[in-house]
Amino acid sequence: MARKRRPAWHQDEQNSEPGDEQDGGPKSKSQVKRDLAAVQDLALRLLNLSVKQLAQIPLLDETREALLATRDLERRARQRQLRFTSGLLAREDVDAVTEALEKLLRPHGDAVRVFHDVEDWRDRLLAGETELIDTLGERFAQLDRQQLVQLLRSARQESERGQAPKAARQLFRMLVSLRES
Repeated sequence: MARKRRPAWHQDEQNSEPGDEQDGGPKSKSQVKRDLAAVQDLALRLLNLSVKQLAQIPLLDETREALLATRDLERRARQRQLRFTSGLLAREDVDAVTEALEKLLRPHGDAVRVFHDVEDWRDRLLAGETELIDTLGERFAQLDRQQLVQLLRSARQESERGQAPKAARQLFRMLVSLRES
């Protein structure tokens, strides 16, 4: 008769590793279940990535192929394959995979900051803060003040008339190109 496999939460004293212990004892069954659920959630998040994005995540080829194979399956088969893939993923360095995924999905901080700066400048200029023109002129030597004032005037007229904000968009593009240079 074949020997029964012990559940993952059951650990003998001689088989336990220092990294597996929590508060001086082996992991509880609940903790193991939470860890496995977290790995399965990670697998689901990885499934939503494109092939190009998935290539940037540090995974073994076997795990990457299992993730790609999971995409093409129907409901029940997909669930089984996802459990299999989660098992493969559990053997990986989950922290490194999670960190790489977060880094990949996090919007680039500098680009967001630039966008918010430019939005703020545009809104302040449209609100009539003319001192900002001088400040921008000092900060950016290549600023064409005449074009900036003309775009501001056009944007305000469009706003008063209820027209589409074509000049405000052009003003925004001009400020973005200034900020990026």
